[in-house]
Amino acid sequence: MTNAPATALPTDDGFGEVKLRPQGNPILRFMRRKPLGAFGATILIIASLTAIFAPVVAPYGFNITSLGARLVGPQADHLLGTDELGRDLLSRIIYGAQVSITISFGAVVMATILSLLIGGTTGYFGGTYDTFFQRFVDAWLALPGLVTAIILVGLFGQSVFWLMVVIGLTGGVQQSRVVRSAVLDVKHRPYVEAARSLGATEARLMLRHILPNIMPILIVLASTALGGYILAEAGLSFLGYGVPPPTPTWGGMLAGSATQYMVSNPSMVIFPGLVLALTVYSANMFGDALRDILDPRLRGTR
Repeated sequence: MTNAPATALPTDDGFGEVKLRPQGNPILRFMRRKPLGAFGATILIIASLTAIFAPVVAPYGFNITSLGARLVGPQADHLLGTDELGRDLLSRIIYGAQVSITISFGAVVMATILSLLIGGTTGYFGGTYDTFFQRFVDAWLALPGLVTAIILVGLFGQSVFWLMVVIGLTGGVQQSRVVRSAVLDVKHRPYVEAARSLGATEARLMLRHILPNIMPILIVLASTALGGYILAEAGLSFLGYGVPPPTPTWGGMLAGSATQYMVSNPSMVIFPGLVLALTVYSANMFGDALRDILDPRLRGTR
């Protein structure tokens, strides 16, 4: 008689209780459990690699003009057509990924760090410090996010760095409320109180006991916010507050001359819009999948 292959290994959790640890490739398990999330992750990886290797992948430079090939539709030399200056749309979309992906991922990092600094410290220390910063957060949230972003971009400039800072600042203050709630819940857990009674310093409590336990929430916040940050950058570019021309951005390609020629040459609107929509959809699907897996309140409900 042959034994069936083991699907789990016993592990000791340190309290004498034996648990089963699932075996197998975690990526394959994720693909089976969340196919839409895996699809979203694949699209995001492709978009990121395209942005990194844009000079190699793009058939033309983003600002190379050909007045003899103005406003042509998809054809062999220009797979997605050209704009009013004869610039290749596919190349501009690929180079536009550099700006859009860089700003959105940079904003995610900045927002996560800022939300951890504000939400983590206010939730842990509490008192007057917490009250002061929460009133600041209340005042910030009372302002329309888009208007705030436009004002800050107008003050600091329209470079890639400042757009990352503005979008990350706006998102980080909003996310700090969620982080604060998570810290308030974790800091009163028995294992934190036990570590404090044994003489653990405040820094050790925060870094060793609280931060690892709110890390899944930080990952979920970052992944679910990515799609919104891509749209925020596109919205600012569409309104003329993004990276200035001739550098292409997905939102900028949908504004200006694209609206003038959308009837005679709809490729100028359709293809950048499809790429933007697909990327945002993929980011949202990937974020939702991570949320379902990492948030213990949702396990077994979907």
